[in-house]
Amino acid sequence: MFRTAPQNLNVLIWGTYDLGKPRTRLVIQSIRETGAQVSEIHSAVWEGAEDKSVLRKGAALRRVVRWLLAYPGLLWRFCRAPRPDVVVIGYLGHLDVLSLLPFAAIRRIPIVWDAFLSLHDTVVRDRKMISRRNPAALFLWALEWLACRAVNRVVLDTEAHAELFRCSYGLEPRKLASVFVGAEAEAFPTVSPKLHAKHPTVLFYGQFIPLHGIETIVEAARMAGDQEISWVIIGRGQQTQAVQDMTVSGVPASIEWVEWVPYPELVQRIGQADVCLGVFGESEKAGRVIPNKVFQILSAGKPLVTRTGPGILELVSEDTPGVELVPPGDPAALLAAVKRLLSSAPYPPELHADLRKRFSIDILAAGWDAILRKATSS
Repeated sequence: MFRTAPQNLNVLIWGTYDLGKPRTRLVIQSIRETGAQVSEIHSAVWEGAEDKSVLRKGAALRRVVRWLLAYPGLLWRFCRAPRPDVVVIGYLGHLDVLSLLPFAAIRRIPIVWDAFLSLHDTVVRDRKMISRRNPAALFLWALEWLACRAVNRVVLDTEAHAELFRCSYGLEPRKLASVFVGAEAEAFPTVSPKLHAKHPTVLFYGQFIPLHGIETIVEAARMAGDQEISWVIIGRGQQTQAVQDMTVSGVPASIEWVEWVPYPELVQRIGQADVCLGVFGESEKAGRVIPNKVFQILSAGKPLVTRTGPGILELVSEDTPGVELVPPGDPAALLAAVKRLLSSAPYPPELHADLRKRFSIDILAAGWDAILRKATSS
């Protein structure tokens, strides 16, 4: 008996999804790679707001108004568009999901939501922007609970995050799926390995949020003292003031702090580094995620130090060559791991080649294709 090849899906990507996030861009690229016929109905309300937590009140209010005013147009375009097999809603999609639900139900179109991570967990537990007893915290939990029940599938970045959603919102495992974030390989190509440098460079880049554990990195540099290691920190964000306070109180001159660099220069900085750093925050979320920078560093083939946790262990093991996993919030362990990686240089050109296969665009596409097909058949 011959089996016919499955037909390519007709996929609509809809809403206010944030194209500033590599996750969102990679989801769209992955779905296109499945061979699906992809159309988009999008309103770019988050353009230019990389870290929403540091928006000033006036700017934040203008974004919210712009966000809400986008929905009439988005819904009108949805109703006029040809019927797709499935709708995909990207991050940050809570209100997108609830707004679209009645219109998608009328047209009998399944919805797949790339929740990516928990907004409630991020705001309340990880960044501690509001207390658990604050009414706003209950609102965020209820919003996420409703959004999960409004869709056919909820997609997260790791199995550890999927387990959080299962426990927090009482979801059946079949409703949950996970696909790694991955890296834009064309933006972060593998670079030639460095020879052992006389003055090695350790690089961290990212938003200064609690998950990153920036104080742990600065303290590790302080402990290194006048040793011939250059520490380069690129970024700004919620904890910028804390970093400023630390860098004026006895931190060695071996630290270079740059608030922002364009993508091309960032790639160059990664290539120049001897060791790159991931995240070191002590929150449970920090243990569940595999952040963008980790995939980007592995894509570039650079030695990596990052905190251990259930998320990263889905991708690497404790003895993966060129990767050091350390306890969260432990600057001494971070510094010791950096020294171990430096002492093992130079590294082979194929460093992390096996890991890159696990988050290649083909693998990400296969994951999304399976999720979308299950949504259309349920």
